Amino acid sequence: MAKNSRIEWTDHTFNPWWGCVKVSPACKHCYAEAWAKRVGAAVWGARAPRRFFGEAHWAEPRRWNREAESSGRRHRVFCASMADVFEDRRDLDPWRARLAELITETPWLDWLLLTKRPDRAAALAPWGERWPRNVWLGATVETQTWAERRLPELAKVPAHVRFLSCEPLLGRLDLSLWLRPYIHWVIAGGESGGHARPSDPAWFRALRDQCVEAGVPFHFKQWGNWVPAVDRTAAARMMGGTPLVRVAKKAAGRHLDGQIWDQFPAP
Repeated sequence: MAKNSRIEWTDHTFNPWWGCVKVSPACKHCYAEAWAKRVGAAVWGARAPRRFFGEAHWAEPRRWNREAESSGRRHRVFCASMADVFEDRRDLDPWRARLAELITETPWLDWLLLTKRPDRAAALAPWGERWPRNVWLGATVETQTWAERRLPELAKVPAHVRFLSCEPLLGRLDLSLWLRPYIHWVIAGGESGGHARPSDPAWFRALRDQCVEAGVPFHFKQWGNWVPAVDRTAAARMMGGTPLVRVAKKAAGRHLDGQIWDQFPAP
C-alpha cells in the first residue's frame, strides 16, 4: 500500500492481499513476484498461501477518501499492484467482499481494478449489472493474441470506465474494433528490470495514433529500460529498424516523439 504512489497514473496503491499465479507472457518477469521474494514473502504460485493485512491497512483508503472529499478532487487508487483481485480462489472470496464494501464506503476514490482475468470479473465481483461508478475495470493486453482473448470479456462487464494496460508491450496491437464505446483509456509502457524485453517504438506510436483517432485518452507510462538510441553506433538492439540502447528507467524517461502523454478519462 502506498499513499502518493510513484506509479504515474494513480494517486495511491492498495493491496487487499499479496500473491498471484502467472498466466501470460506479460507475467514472465513480474515485478510484484520479485518484490515479494525480496522481502521474504513466498506468495506466488497456485499452492502458495496469500498474504493478508490488518485493520490499520484497511483503514487507509477511508482516510484518503476524507482527504479527497476535503480537497474537492477525486483520487485514483490502483488495486492491486501485488495481486489480481479476480484470481479464482475461494480463500480470497471474503477479502473480495470486504474490498467491495470498502469501495462503496469511499465514493471520492476511483478504484482501478487491473486484472489479467477479465473473464472472471463478472462472476467474482458482487455488483451484477450495477457496478459502482467509482470502479474502473482494466485488463492487461501485451500482444494481439491476448487482446483478442481478453477484450471480449472486458467489454461484457458494465464498468463505467474500462481501460487497458499495454505494459509490457510485447507486440503491435490493433484495437480499432474496441476503442469506443468499449475502451475508455489506454496505458502503454515498456518493461523495466534486469531482464527487461525491448519494445518497438512503432508499437507505441501505433497505439497512440489509434487512440487519437478514436478520441480515447492515451497515457504513455514509460520506455522502461530500452529507449531509442540517439547515436546509432551505441545501439545494443534493433527493433523494427529502430536502434535501441539500454539505460536506467529514470534516464529513459516518458517522452514519446517529444511529448509527454498524460491523458486520463473523465471520472
